[in-house]
Amino acid sequence: MKKKDLASIKEDKNELQETTISSKHVFDGTLLQVYVDHVKLPDGSQSTRDWIKHPGASAVVPVFQDGSIMLLKQYRYPARRLFLEVPAGKIDADETPKTTALRELGEESGISCKNLEQVGSLFPAIGYADEEIFVFVGWNLDQSDKKTDDDEFLINHKLHFSDALKMIESGEIKDGKTICALTQTYFWWKKHEPFPIDFENSN
Repeated sequence: MKKKDLASIKEDKNELQETTISSKHVFDGTLLQVYVDHVKLPDGSQSTRDWIKHPGASAVVPVFQDGSIMLLKQYRYPARRLFLEVPAGKIDADETPKTTALRELGEESGISCKNLEQVGSLFPAIGYADEEIFVFVGWNLDQSDKKTDDDEFLINHKLHFSDALKMIESGEIKDGKTICALTQTYFWWKKHEPFPIDFENSN
């Protein structure tokens, strides 16, 4: 990105930024904290903003030596449907995003990795939450038993990376974090390439 583009973004932020006047904590949940804020808008008028405070999360794309990856099938109650997702989970209070990525990968898929790199991050719900998901790619993998939570039911689904990208194109993969994680990992892998993957054809 050019320096003038960065300057323009900073100028736009100053012009568009909303300022908190007051904040009320209206719901204290197990995972989510809900607030109603009174804010001053850029033109000087005032409004309210309902928003959710989230601890953040990490997501991992585990890549096997043959170019396949491990996704998870999981039923998501709010959407009332089954999704194909990357291993992911919230960041606990004493964790870094990388620590969370390693823990969630092992708990949800039973996979451990010798190499783990951050490839990006994303904000999945900017209209009503401050959640940031940190995206990692892992390789040099070992498979063992899962250690899922008592209320967590997951099925491992291994497929070639190229097939997962095709499922994004066809609309079969609909989970936002998974679409972003696979896309960010694809571009990172094309640049750094820990080992070759044929993204055009599956094995």
